[in-house]
Amino acid sequence: MEQILVRELRKHQEFDQALDIFQQIWSFEPGAEPVSAEMLLAFSHFGNYVSGAFLGERMVGASVGFRCAPEAGGFVSHMTGAVQGKGVGTALKRHQRGWALARGITRIVWTFDPLVRRNAQFNLVKLGASVTAYLPNFYGDMADGINAGDESDRLCAAWDLTSPGAIAAAAGEFTPVFVAQDAESALVSRDGWPERRETSAATVLVQTPEDIEAVRTVNPLQAAAWRKELRETLGALMEDGAAVLGFHGRSSYVVQRRAHGR
Repeated sequence: MEQILVRELRKHQEFDQALDIFQQIWSFEPGAEPVSAEMLLAFSHFGNYVSGAFLGERMVGASVGFRCAPEAGGFVSHMTGAVQGKGVGTALKRHQRGWALARGITRIVWTFDPLVRRNAQFNLVKLGASVTAYLPNFYGDMADGINAGDESDRLCAAWDLTSPGAIAAAAGEFTPVFVAQDAESALVSRDGWPERRETSAATVLVQTPEDIEAVRTVNPLQAAAWRKELRETLGALMEDGAAVLGFHGRSSYVVQRRAHGR
C-alpha cells in the first residue's frame, strides 16, 4: 500500500489541484467557491497553511488554514477534504497539528455541521477536539452540492494540541466518552425522523441522522426537521451553558447540563 505523503503546497499548479479536490467534494456553483488559487498563493506566501496529501504523484486531499487573533484560537482550519482512501483526512490533520506546534500555535479552531455524523466522530473522537459553541445559520445560504437547501448551523470545534486527548489521538489511541448510567435521550431517530423527548437528566444524549446528506437529496422536509430539532435541543442546551462531552456510539452527542445553584 502506498504511503500518504503530506506537504505544504508552493506551486501554482498545486493550488489548482487543491481547488479541484475541493470542487470534487463540495460541487460549488460557479462564483460560490470559498477560496481561489490567488488566495491560496497569498496564504502560502505569507505564512499560513496550505497543504496537499499525495499518493505517489497524485493529490488526494488538501487543507487550508490561516492565523487569527489569539483570543479566537490563534489558527483557523478553514477547509480540509480528501477524495480517496481511508486515512487521508487523518494524515492531513496530523500534519496540520505538527505545522502549528512548530510555530508555537497550540490551538486550532474550525466549524462543522453538527448533523453530519462522520464529521462529529472524526473531530471529537478521532482527533480529540472539543465543542465550544453552537452557531445557528453561521454561513447563511451556501451554494454547493452538500449544503444547498439547508441552513448552515455549525458547531465550533477547538483542538487543544497539547491536551491529553489530542496527544493520544495523534498516536492513534482514542478514549471513548463516559456516559453516565442515568443519562437520558433528548433527541432520537424514529423511522428516520427526529423525535424530541422531554428530560431533566443531568446528562443527555442527542442523536443525529444516519446520513443527513442523503436525506437532503431525497427528503428535504425531513432534513429541515432534523435541523430544527437539533437546533432546539443541542443548540438550546449549549445556550443554557451545557457542555458537549463527546460523541458516543458513532451517533449521539453526550451533553452535560450546567449545574444551577439555588
